[in-house]
Amino acid sequence: MASFGIWVLTILLIFQSGYGFYLPGSYPHKYVVGDPLSVKVNSLTSIDTEMPFSYYSLPFCKPPEGVKDSAENLGEILMGDRIENSPYRFKMHTNDTEIFLCQSDKLSADDYVLLKKRIDEMYQVNLILDNLPAIRYTMKGGFMLRWTGFPVGVKVEDVYYVFNHLKFKVLVHKYEETNMANMMGTGDAADVIPGGGKRGSDVPGYIVVGFEVVPCSVMHEGNLVKNLKIYDQYPSPIKCETTTVSMPIKEGQPIAFTYEVAFKESDIKWPSRWDAYLKMEGSKVHWFSILNSLMVITFLAGIVLVIFLRTVRRDLTRYEELDKEAQVHMNEELSGWKLVVGDVFRAPSHPALLCIMVGDGVQILGMGIVTILFAALGFMSPASRGTLITGMIFFYMILGIAAGYVAVRLWRTISYGDHKGWASVAWKAACFFPGIAFLILTTLNFLLWGSHSTGAIPFSLFVILLLLWFCISVPLTLVGGYFGAKAPHIEYPVRTNQIPREIPAQKYPSWLLVLGAGTLPFGTLFIELFFIMSSIWMGRVYYVFGFLLIVMILLVAVCAEVSLVLTYMHLCVEDWKWWWKSFFSSGSVAIYIFLYSVNYLIFDLKSLSGPVSATLYLGYSLFMVLAIMLATGTIGFLSSFWFVHYLFSSVKLD
Repeated sequence: MASFGIWVLTILLIFQSGYGFYLPGSYPHKYVVGDPLSVKVNSLTSIDTEMPFSYYSLPFCKPPEGVKDSAENLGEILMGDRIENSPYRFKMHTNDTEIFLCQSDKLSADDYVLLKKRIDEMYQVNLILDNLPAIRYTMKGGFMLRWTGFPVGVKVEDVYYVFNHLKFKVLVHKYEETNMANMMGTGDAADVIPGGGKRGSDVPGYIVVGFEVVPCSVMHEGNLVKNLKIYDQYPSPIKCETTTVSMPIKEGQPIAFTYEVAFKESDIKWPSRWDAYLKMEGSKVHWFSILNSLMVITFLAGIVLVIFLRTVRRDLTRYEELDKEAQVHMNEELSGWKLVVGDVFRAPSHPALLCIMVGDGVQILGMGIVTILFAALGFMSPASRGTLITGMIFFYMILGIAAGYVAVRLWRTISYGDHKGWASVAWKAACFFPGIAFLILTTLNFLLWGSHSTGAIPFSLFVILLLLWFCISVPLTLVGGYFGAKAPHIEYPVRTNQIPREIPAQKYPSWLLVLGAGTLPFGTLFIELFFIMSSIWMGRVYYVFGFLLIVMILLVAVCAEVSLVLTYMHLCVEDWKWWWKSFFSSGSVAIYIFLYSVNYLIFDLKSLSGPVSATLYLGYSLFMVLAIMLATGTIGFLSSFWFVHYLFSSVKLD
């Protein structure tokens, strides 16, 4: 019962927001005319610094009931989201104009400097209504551009202006009783299935399907706002013009904030309300480019596979057609993989480290495939912030069983069935990658703490992550290791000689070929990688998980093929040290991804300001490529191990 309680507690901690996984569109909320609508605020974000800050770190109006945090899940907190209540209040289908919000205190020297800094760094204000981020439309070169959020302010001719008047437009769709009653009841039944009372049947209801904002900089007269209270009517008309700015910020001067809201009925239905965000300028996926890349890589991989199979089959056929005397004569005259039969399964250097890295690679690869599969099926929609990260952590912990099993069974195979040391290997497998991850994240977290960013992981969350690691991930890895120790080890088809065979001198360094092999797997990734990087660092919405799943499957196939070819080439030149080379031949794709990350930093994130921001970017990139190296290296090693075992068990060799 105690262990069951720990599991329940852990799952509650992970999905503490109460939403968990849900299909997009399964949580419509019906509002009757006049019902209150509350706008929430998220962290201020900037693609110039990549460091989020709390909305209320700037002198904005605070809600009369005080600032309160919204319930957030693990993924949201790790992504730096801090969702809080705001003073903006609407009433469903009720238009309001010239609503006075508040007048800030006189700007102190510190507030003035901070406000200018945030405007220079192009920080965006992110508002949320009914789980929809505020969207802003601008015209550029005759094209309509879409943006989430709006800038804190703007700098014009060395003068800083703040956007202190917001013009909201809320798109609503009439609540359709029949459709809603037939929806999946995965949420709160009161919200999904209309009740039988008068409120559900007689009173028309609406659902929010769009949330637009137009920011303006308006000069308010000090005498007019002096006696106004929050939500009072501003005494004179406010002209919200996007082409002009007129509210400069000055030290020692207060800022008055106002807003207006208009409701508009729309034909957009509930399941389609996220379409506007998924069509953002710059994030539209180049479908034909991806398809072209997939076709080219598939064709290339097919050619490699056909040539490879024909070569190996010809070798096997020629060898088996010879009689024993001819085989001896052939061995004396020919070089190749036949000559390393007594050394091909000789234990590699640092065998425990190889087992640990392969075990962790299986865990990371499994996490990636399962997470992308769930996302492709629609369980991790953009509407559910943080669910993707939360799901990745959950699947990673559960797959600790696979990591322990693979690491220990491989260790026993290399040790010829010896059980000794299996617990140590399982323990190290449980701590290797998470330990490095904690080291990188803790270092970056100190930088974020020093900058007072909301991206810094709170100490309480650090404790929760450590508990998840040591109370769930480590025990599951040890359980997997136990099953790996009990499972029969893989028998080698040939005996290993006591004296190692000397490897002939090579014309070129074998490691050069291993490092170059990563270019082919990188070719399957680089187009999709641009969109993933843009989603992470440019604030764009990534949603084509179906294509990502295809790319992932193709990547697995190409990594396996590349590693097989290189292993065969090494064996043909009598190089029997294939273990680590097979791992890094496909794992070397991580080097090219890191170089691509540096290229992205220099050419696409040119505006990234300050050494702290660059260090954060490179730190997270290093963390990402380490995980990719372990996953792709594991694919290459396991495929090569299977191939070598199959190759030497197919031919009778003395």
